[in-house]
Amino acid sequence: MGKLKVLFHGSPHKLIGDKLNPSQGDDSEERSENNQFGVYATDRKDLAIVMGILGCEGVTGGSIDEYIGDKLNARIYGGFPKQEYIYVYHVPVETFKQTQIDKRQFISLVAVKPVKIEKIKVKEFTHLIRNATKEETTYWMKKYKK
Repeated sequence: MGKLKVLFHGSPHKLIGDKLNPSQGDDSEERSENNQFGVYATDRKDLAIVMGILGCEGVTGGSIDEYIGDKLNARIYGGFPKQEYIYVYHVPVETFKQTQIDKRQFISLVAVKPVKIEKIKVKEFTHLIRNATKEETTYWMKKYKK
């Protein structure tokens, strides 16, 4: 994987045990690569932070579209997080493979032991996301909340 040493996995949950266990992506119906059971990670720490925030209690959902320049275009639906902290796990690259659909996404089909864990205050990173407009929320709710 070239010169990458670690990838980042963002989560609203503190790790129980010493390894991140494989799970399935929430958008697995829409993006077939996310229907695998795996540990998902990214090469961008800001993206991992956003993923952690979008999984927080109090958040109905979120979406991350293309990057505008080097900035993320991330939206949050249904309210801001009700928790104070998220976690960013730094994971070794060895068992990860880059996905085809999203060049920023990597997957490991086996459990992964983080080399570092950061506890991050949610309120320090809300600038990375924006509230969805009423129209965006209506569209999203019709599409995903059955």
